Amino acid sequence: MSQESMVPGELGDPAVRGAVSTPAGKSRRRTAEKEGIAEPGAVTIVVPTFNESANVRELLHRITESVPTRLPCEVVFVDDSTDDTPEVISEAAQDCPFPVTVLHREEPVGGLGGAVVEGIKAATSDWIVVMDGDLQHPPSLVPELVGTGERANAGLVVASRYIKGGSREGLAGGYRIAVSRGATWLTKTLFPRRLRGISDPMSGFFAIRRSAVTAEALKPLGYKILLELAVRSRPREVTEVPFVFQDRFAGESKSTAQEGFRFLRHLLGLRTASPVARMVVFGLIGATGFVPNLVGLWALTRTGLHYVPAEVLANQLGVAWNFLLIEHLLFRDRRRHRSWWDRTGRFALLANADLVLRIPLIALFVHKFGMGAVPATALALVMTFVLRFVGTEALVYLPRRGRESRTAPRRAA
Repeated sequence: MSQESMVPGELGDPAVRGAVSTPAGKSRRRTAEKEGIAEPGAVTIVVPTFNESANVRELLHRITESVPTRLPCEVVFVDDSTDDTPEVISEAAQDCPFPVTVLHREEPVGGLGGAVVEGIKAATSDWIVVMDGDLQHPPSLVPELVGTGERANAGLVVASRYIKGGSREGLAGGYRIAVSRGATWLTKTLFPRRLRGISDPMSGFFAIRRSAVTAEALKPLGYKILLELAVRSRPREVTEVPFVFQDRFAGESKSTAQEGFRFLRHLLGLRTASPVARMVVFGLIGATGFVPNLVGLWALTRTGLHYVPAEVLANQLGVAWNFLLIEHLLFRDRRRHRSWWDRTGRFALLANADLVLRIPLIALFVHKFGMGAVPATALALVMTFVLRFVGTEALVYLPRRGRESRTAPRRAA
């Protein structure tokens, strides 16, 4: 549930719309033309904030200095703070010559990325510029981002630290630099086609045409929203401008190890969005399940237990292992469709029903071809892999039709 306040006028208010066509607005357009900046209809600056009360006054001051003389704009703060940031924004906005909106979210669904999506939904302008609230992204670059997009007829303009003229000098510490570089390499390796032409997919500073993004299609998790946009709904034309990553103006960085793990989960979720990729990861997870299964089988058969009941018991170890990994790595975003008990029961039932097919295969390999119990089990696991994947996705993690139809209107709302 979000609480919304608009200062000094509501978006869409006649007074706000009229400001774009006033003599002052025409003067801004003439100034933009003199400076070689192609003028769009307007720009919405989306700023996600979490306890940034010490930064917002300076941020709005710099936006006032840099942007209104060049093109009409509005600023939308999407706030997840637990401090007085919303109140500080509202007070500081009184001195701004452009409308400022504060959307305060009681539940920070999706983290920073989710906040950006809410801002995109609230935007009313042709262009949307996304930037952080800590002043590490210079507001003076906003007109260049939009102007470059207009001149290049691009749908997405990325402010990059890794092209000529850019720098990451504000990224303090060798550890953070190494993490940033490693994350950039990993994402570009996993998505070579989708990220072609984007040198800095970890950037949180970019401009995108409102017509080039469908907010409802985004499933953000954590703070790397550009990666989400580029992979799920990347515009055809993408360009970049260099920027120097600045020092934080005030407060502390929100980057934590927990955010790093969220990023890795998000990366895996994006990479497994296609059925083929999900099947590959399902197979890799299943391969790791061989270890507890086969170790358990070996231990039980060494005690003298017949291989058939030994496999039934050992299979439970592999089932539990696979379920934990699949829950947290592969189908994390689908867990809401069914309760934990429902998913656990279905997964266990499906995995053990697999034995109905697998045990006859194992018996065939052992008695007909003279294989040992362990290699026969491994071969049977591989042969039943595709059936296990299809059954798991269809019977455990796909939403029930009735629930999907009931929840669809709420999502659209």
